[in-house]
Amino acid sequence: MAKARAARRTLDSYTVKAINKTIQAGDCVLMRPSDSSKLPYVARVEKIESDSRGGNVRVHIRWYYRPEESIGGRRQFHGSKEVFLSDHHDVQSADTIEGKCTVHSFKSYTKLDAVGNEDFFCRFEYNSSTGAFTPDRVAVYCKCEMPYNPDDLMVQCEGCSDWFHPTCIGMTPEEAKRVDHFFCENCLSEDKKKLQNSHATSRNSDTKVDTKRRRR
Repeated sequence: MAKARAARRTLDSYTVKAINKTIQAGDCVLMRPSDSSKLPYVARVEKIESDSRGGNVRVHIRWYYRPEESIGGRRQFHGSKEVFLSDHHDVQSADTIEGKCTVHSFKSYTKLDAVGNEDFFCRFEYNSSTGAFTPDRVAVYCKCEMPYNPDDLMVQCEGCSDWFHPTCIGMTPEEAKRVDHFFCENCLSEDKKKLQNSHATSRNSDTKVDTKRRRR
């Protein structure tokens, strides 16, 4: 006869003694990898359970993937602290939690005054089976038309408000840091056209005035 499965109960919170931190559903945590040479895994706690006596505590988690762990791998626009919320769910021992962390929205992350070791950001959800991302499109910037990487220095055009990588506009990072006012090539060419049109209009206006004067 099959042995009855031991009843488990859901916990509102649990204190991980090894780190003296209390976790609850919705928290983001760092999970200890089996290979100590690897970075800790990032996960979101969905549920905490224990056996009927309060022992053998396990956490139901949803994994975040780092770009290098995804099918497409890390790309130029991926930030060093970027993670993707995956559809990969798992159950792990609570004892494998080695710290708490914060996964910010992309917008919130870019407004941080300082980024700590426990700060990450997420702007994509990731399908671990197909390698697809949601959303599948994001805003692109610069002449290279790449999504924004918050680790990269960029300069903003005062004309069109677009952002540019210094290397894409022939600047060194040091030069870009010293720039007080910047206009991209398109805005400069537009300003030249406007200036030329203004001069042409001014010349035509002067000619008309002179003609009228001669008629007098």
